[in-house]
Amino acid sequence: MTDSAARFAALRLIRSANVGPVTFRALIDRYGDAIRAIDALPALAQRGGGRPPLLADEAIVRREIATVRSLGGRYLLLGDPDYPPLLAELDTAPPALIVRGDRSLPARPCVALVGARNASAAAVRFARGLAEELGAGGFVVVSGLARGIDTAAHGGAIGHATIGVIASGIDVVFPPENRDLQEAVATQGLLVAEQPPGTQPLARHFPSRNRIIAGLSLGTVVIEAAPKSGSLITARLAGEAGREVMAVPGSPLDPRAQGCNLLIREGATLVQTAADVAEMLRPIDPRALRAPGSGYVPQPATPADADDRDRSRITTLLGPVPVAIDELVRQSGRPTAIVQTVLLELELAGRLERHAGGRVSLT
Repeated sequence: MTDSAARFAALRLIRSANVGPVTFRALIDRYGDAIRAIDALPALAQRGGGRPPLLADEAIVRREIATVRSLGGRYLLLGDPDYPPLLAELDTAPPALIVRGDRSLPARPCVALVGARNASAAAVRFARGLAEELGAGGFVVVSGLARGIDTAAHGGAIGHATIGVIASGIDVVFPPENRDLQEAVATQGLLVAEQPPGTQPLARHFPSRNRIIAGLSLGTVVIEAAPKSGSLITARLAGEAGREVMAVPGSPLDPRAQGCNLLIREGATLVQTAADVAEMLRPIDPRALRAPGSGYVPQPATPADADDRDRSRITTLLGPVPVAIDELVRQSGRPTAIVQTVLLELELAGRLERHAGGRVSLT
């Protein structure tokens, strides 16, 4: 996406109310570019039974762009030649990333290392050694710059290649003690943020951060994790994206190992060395070595317009409990394109919420 007006419109669309990653991609596919999509928003929202979404103020977007530039950052927009190719395969791929560092790293074979923040000393040592060996073996180590396993993974890989994905703005450090490490990742590797500058790491941002970690990587390795931890969310997202899920086994007496042991019981690959990880990922390396930017190309198509009967039928099937879009298609008897159009209208009207796994519900 090279035209400056189109890039500005894309960022403005991304920062507007009720426009998430799935909706952004649907709008671009439907109208061809963000300029036309913005023009179409009022009519779409009206059909969905709501007011037009509040567009991001142009002055605010310009200030954000200036701030990113002053921080030494750069935008990667979905469709850019250097947008991470594996990440672009996700339906929920972030329309805009803000990055500092080596933008070529995501096109190399990447592996995510994640785990407990309150990790044991043994697990921290293991993670650091595993990351160092994987980095020496040609892999880019991806993690989330959190305490514990994440910190150890970046520390082990920093001399080779590492990508840090954060849940805040690119100018915000969390945890505070990782300030030097975050700067090292930004200058020697690649620092990635989805949120605008100044955004604090709120709880709702971490699952979004986790999908980026999983999406960048050929596979995810979990090293110590409680049964309901964010690391297991990352592993689940990796599995849903068709990526390899690996786990390091631990003692059944240690609660921090229960999540990993559960993953292995459910089918994750047991790994104990860097060679085990490489054995899983080497055969699929070519997927990561494609031409950068080849993961997403807008596919403008003739819009599938829904009528009032379509809207009534599909809206009736929706409720507060998330339901799969495929199930809506089956029960409504309407074509997929019509169902997607109605969902797009409802979301822009502020009446629809999207959930993981391609599920939706009424707000």
